[in-house]
Amino acid sequence: MTMRGGTLHAPAHSRARDGERPPTRLPLVVHVLALGTFLMGTTEFVVAGLLPEIAQDVQVGVGRAGLLITVFAVGMIVGAPLMAMLTLRLPRRLTLVLALGVFAAGHLVVALGSGFALLLAARFLTALATGAFWAVANVVAARAAGPAASSRALGVVGAGAMLANVVGVPLGAFAGQLMGWRGPFWALAVLGAAAMVLIARHVPRDADGDQAVSLRSELSALRSKRLWLVLAACTTTTGGVLSTYTYVAPLLTGETGLAAGLVPLVLVGFGAGALAGFLLGGRLGDHRPYLTTILAPAVTTVLLLAIFLLAGHAAPTVTMITLLGLFGLGANPVLISLGVRFAGEAPTLGSALTVSGFNLGTAVGSWIAGLAIDSSLGATGPAAVGTVIAALTLIPAVTIALVQRRRPGPSPARAANESAGTS
Repeated sequence: MTMRGGTLHAPAHSRARDGERPPTRLPLVVHVLALGTFLMGTTEFVVAGLLPEIAQDVQVGVGRAGLLITVFAVGMIVGAPLMAMLTLRLPRRLTLVLALGVFAAGHLVVALGSGFALLLAARFLTALATGAFWAVANVVAARAAGPAASSRALGVVGAGAMLANVVGVPLGAFAGQLMGWRGPFWALAVLGAAAMVLIARHVPRDADGDQAVSLRSELSALRSKRLWLVLAACTTTTGGVLSTYTYVAPLLTGETGLAAGLVPLVLVGFGAGALAGFLLGGRLGDHRPYLTTILAPAVTTVLLLAIFLLAGHAAPTVTMITLLGLFGLGANPVLISLGVRFAGEAPTLGSALTVSGFNLGTAVGSWIAGLAIDSSLGATGPAAVGTVIAALTLIPAVTIALVQRRRPGPSPARAANESAGTS
């Protein structure tokens, strides 16, 4: 790949012609980046399983210890676009390595720290690094795979975070019970340092050529109305799903009557569904991007409504929650791909803003769901909130499809190739 005019270009032989079948195998670097997002996803949610132990050790209430999760979400919202701007002139490979270095250092501080304020600061710093890594990793993966397979590549990268919910978070919680809550943070620090070596070795040098771009040219992406439609869809699709998922335990034990010991199995089912959804959504998105971004939230809305109405029945509720993982986040890799494309000459900022959109949806959705669970709706309140928020995704999703249909020109893959061929 080469750089012309501040834009990363694929060599002519690697550009997918219109109608050409996407490659059967993705570049190795895509899977290496997925290992990085696996670590990021693990650290984001592993705290939830360790809150009682952390609270007792640092002598704060469990509710206050939960700020370790909140501050991480805030750091992701702010950090992704902020760090994308601050690292604008750095080579992409160097940005990824530095982000992992800060990630490892942040976990080392948490593992050694004793004061709660220090832990909060370290979590916020880690979130900034996570946002930077995720934003740049999406761009590198999409460029490496090429336009014909960009959504599939982003599905694999995002699947690393989904796998964290199935494997990383449960293992972290189990390790915390065996060796104390600091053990998982030591492990993440070591793994982060090891990931630096993998990234430095496998991310190609041509991914970090001279990025002769200015802050003004990056910010020009904010004038794209299609980008803002994508960001609105990112916020609502994730907000609808995770507003419900955040409070799924009281729903299962209070309304469904499921034993508390079975709740983790349901969560694993959701995580496995989300992992499959990311991979399938990425594959479908390379062929039918706009259909995927409409179909996924439409099915998600129906599933959330079914959870709200059938919460008193165990089998349907458990089934719906598993399917919610499959469909609820399936459009995300496609939305990231569209965000990168619609940002034009500012792909890193476009990617960063989608990361912020997902986290903003999580923060706002879970906050509204928390208010709903204290209302007359009780434990079913979050599902009602999620239904409404997920349905709102159809507005930007349908609008994007209509706008693209009215725009004369080639298919998305060919359009991306032709754009890459201009300087």
